[in-house]
Amino acid sequence: MKVLFVAGASAATLFALTPLAQALRGAGHEVILASTQEMVPVAERLAVPFVAVTDRTLASLLSTDRAGEPVPRPVTMAEQRRFAGTWFARLAAFSINSLLELSRSWRPDLVVGGTSSYAAGLVAAHLGIPQVRQAWDTLATGEVVDRHADEELAPELAPLGLTALPRPDLFLDICPPSLRAPDEDGIPSRTMRWIPGNSQRQLEPWMLTRPVRPRVCVTSGSRVAVTENQEFLRRLTRRLSDLDVEIVVPAPEEVAPELRAAFPGIRAGWVPLDVLAPTCSVIVHHGGGVTALTALHAGVPQLVLPSFELFEESWTRLAKSGAGTVLMPAEQSDDRVAEACRELLTGTAYRERAGELAGEIHSLPVPAELVSALEELASR
Repeated sequence: MKVLFVAGASAATLFALTPLAQALRGAGHEVILASTQEMVPVAERLAVPFVAVTDRTLASLLSTDRAGEPVPRPVTMAEQRRFAGTWFARLAAFSINSLLELSRSWRPDLVVGGTSSYAAGLVAAHLGIPQVRQAWDTLATGEVVDRHADEELAPELAPLGLTALPRPDLFLDICPPSLRAPDEDGIPSRTMRWIPGNSQRQLEPWMLTRPVRPRVCVTSGSRVAVTENQEFLRRLTRRLSDLDVEIVVPAPEEVAPELRAAFPGIRAGWVPLDVLAPTCSVIVHHGGGVTALTALHAGVPQLVLPSFELFEESWTRLAKSGAGTVLMPAEQSDDRVAEACRELLTGTAYRERAGELAGEIHSLPVPAELVSALEELASR
């Protein structure tokens, strides 16, 4: 069986899809992972065959439309939903020709796309093959976002006689059961254990052990090199510096020296989050879905500071679960952030609930147990 995986334009989307791709390879199947040219350095480290299908960068997809005209920053919830649907759809539009060219020499039997990998639906429609959607994380955008994607992809759908992308034949849900939203779309689904992944480096002993003082990890995920995200890290580190904690900031080496100079008492540099997380008392982050799942997988309370309201419903479920605290943009004052972190450090109920959610994750079928379901789907 040949399986084409279609990732997004960020490292997190590659990390999320790789465990299932590796499971299929381990079962003897052929796999190719498709992403952007910008993600080639990340893909090279994942030990999965890959291709780059567009040279459009994440920044350009977010900031300009197909004609290269600027895209305004979304403010209202309606604008955020349209923004999310259209930029992911633009990624699909810029990728589909390369994906179809690939299929002429390497025809897949099955295509697997992430939550908003709309190119997977286009490939499935062109080739008449089954499509699987694997959730990247626990964040749900909703059908409204998909409808905006359909509108953006009208030029690609029209030759196929379609006005909307075909629905997936199977949905692989990696959300812990107690955080799951009600299933209303009727797509056949299976649960799958989420496996944390990120770029690795040679480990040091301190990364593997809990320190004497509580350890707080401050991260803005895989896009830390962006200026806006660097400021997020500096601002957060400043807010938390008065707490009696050890602060670790996993960050690329090109930005770490500046952080270490500004805050001499912290550890800053690239640290694999999946290794670091179990040694932390709290993880403070920007609202990245993969970061949130890494904290849940390790049973660590988290403080989530999203910059948009788009995923507010998903974050509300996390906050209500008792495994962490979520402060939406209007709530993120310096005092409130420090107070929330202090509460997470001292409240044992948060760690207990986070541990229960980790147990839910660990009880789900591992990716290797889903291989037979994909084999059956591809053979129909």
